[in-house]
Amino acid sequence: MIEFLESILLLVLLLAAAALGLFVRPLLSERHATRETFDLVRLVSTMLLTFAAIVLGLLTTSAKASFDQIGNDLRGLGIEVIELDRLLREYGSEAEPARELLRRYTDGVIATSWPEETPLPAQLALPRTANPEPGSLRESPDLGKLLNQMELHLRQLHPAGATQARLVSDALNAFQHLSQRRWKLIEEAHSSISTPFYAVLLFWLMVLFLTFGLSAPRNPLVYCMLGLGALSIASAIFVILDLDAPVGGLFSTSSEPLRVALAHLGALP
Repeated sequence: MIEFLESILLLVLLLAAAALGLFVRPLLSERHATRETFDLVRLVSTMLLTFAAIVLGLLTTSAKASFDQIGNDLRGLGIEVIELDRLLREYGSEAEPARELLRRYTDGVIATSWPEETPLPAQLALPRTANPEPGSLRESPDLGKLLNQMELHLRQLHPAGATQARLVSDALNAFQHLSQRRWKLIEEAHSSISTPFYAVLLFWLMVLFLTFGLSAPRNPLVYCMLGLGALSIASAIFVILDLDAPVGGLFSTSSEPLRVALAHLGALP
């Protein structure tokens, strides 16, 4: 929702900048309205247009790469959950408490990160309000405690032979990989767009639309094209901001990898 509001604000600012240029042009004195002056204005606007296009392209590439990376890491997390559960299941009934914690953790991540999706048939984890930032991959401390309890259970297992000892070792390695993937996702949930960089881009765009208004004649076709141009820029910014927030937006990563993992854990029919 915040991405949509920011895009609307940008649209208003660009239209206001263009309107200011259209308003100021008739007020210019004759020495300011020469052909040479407007040639310089067009030259500056071309320079700004080039800079803005390059920056928009870089931001789009960065946001899309971050979005794809989070999707890949979510699939990797699902695979690691399934692998850890397989090892615990092979160990035997003594590992069942750790399996239960793994199911609760997986269910909790789904419930708190994708609250707008279809609820799970069985809620085994924490309530949705446990996450201080619903619709985000930034987990609550309570979900982290589930993993800490799971690690403690794994380290307290007493293998009865070489086979179980190997399973415990493999399970601890799988748990470490899962934990590392979790922290990687939490870090990737932060915005990849620099706020000062974004502010400079907005300033360039406002100056650009101001120059458009200064050099454009006053007629309905011009007004229409300026509006469409501002709308196009605002929609591009919306896509960039939405991709930069990969959970809960219009372009959202799917919880399907974790739902599949939860089904393998036996929590879903």
